[in-house]
Amino acid sequence: MAGSGGAPKILLAKPALVSGAKYNRGGDESSRSRLPSVAFLNLLSDSWDFHTDRFLPFLTDNTDFTIVGVIGPPGVGKSTIMNQIYGFDATSPGGMLPPFAIESVETQSLAKHSTLGIEPRITSERIILVDTQPVFSPSVFADIIRSDGSSTISVLAAESLPAELAHELMSIQLGVLLTSICHIVLVVSEGVHDTSMWRLMATVDLLKHSLPDPSSLSLSHPQSSNLGSDKEIKDKIQEVGEEYMASPVFVHTKLHEHNSAPSYHEQLKKALNQYFSSTSFNKHKSDGGPLELFFIPQKSNSGTQYESYYSSMWKLRDQVLSMSGPSFSRTVSERDWLKNSGKIWELVKNSSTISDYCRTLQNSGLFRR
Repeated sequence: MAGSGGAPKILLAKPALVSGAKYNRGGDESSRSRLPSVAFLNLLSDSWDFHTDRFLPFLTDNTDFTIVGVIGPPGVGKSTIMNQIYGFDATSPGGMLPPFAIESVETQSLAKHSTLGIEPRITSERIILVDTQPVFSPSVFADIIRSDGSSTISVLAAESLPAELAHELMSIQLGVLLTSICHIVLVVSEGVHDTSMWRLMATVDLLKHSLPDPSSLSLSHPQSSNLGSDKEIKDKIQEVGEEYMASPVFVHTKLHEHNSAPSYHEQLKKALNQYFSSTSFNKHKSDGGPLELFFIPQKSNSGTQYESYYSSMWKLRDQVLSMSGPSFSRTVSERDWLKNSGKIWELVKNSSTISDYCRTLQNSGLFRR
């Protein structure tokens, strides 16, 4: 693991199961030092390309694992929730840093975001947690805009776009990827009146077409960049059955006490299920029940008559860990899941459906040319 001397360290997996044997390295202690630092596990490069080599050494040929992703705007508590699901205890001695970096006072004062690209971690129970950079983020937008208003990142293959439009598409692409490669996706919003994440996920459902799950892509030619046409990919999906869709869990955080009442929760849950009634999220739900909705009150709500912040966080963790999300069409190992996720990311960036949507937005006059 990363770190030397007395510097704090980040645990990638719980100590009892982090061993050389776990990584198929022969079990010697020196093998552990060859693992890359967890500080450099980002799956996306600055150019918006997917890299598997950093995280791959931490994965095995195990086929019994669960992937949990998260998406949401800045400052809503995405990384805090992922740390909770990981089982990180901030009160434990030893100066251990959390698996996922959370916003510091300095980060907030500089109007920066603490998560860049896609940050993965894995627990000893073989739960792969996938944190993502914030969507609808002014700091992300500031990072990608040039002086002429164009984007520094080519979010669509070989196509230069205005930064505003590229920023919009980045959020959609992250949502499409997560719903394609995860079993469970946490969709996090702040308060009860912000429905921007609902609209984003409805757009994701609209544009996620002809994308396979990570088990249905062949690895017979791992070096090949030719992933086939949209029609060929669609034919592959038809071979293995229905198009895959992860199970979403909607989480509304930082609620004031008057918005935390059970009656308010029931009203919003009813509205949520009506909003997504005709989408794939309801059609693909494994248990056939309503979509999951969780309320997380503000930490400062002390002495509340309703559920406390800590109780709500533990309840969310228990629910996520006990969920049986949809299964991939075929058995796949952790390592093959990651490799195929990289291929799916290329399909997302080259999606004709998303390209058509992009052109529609360009022609709408909402974005500069």
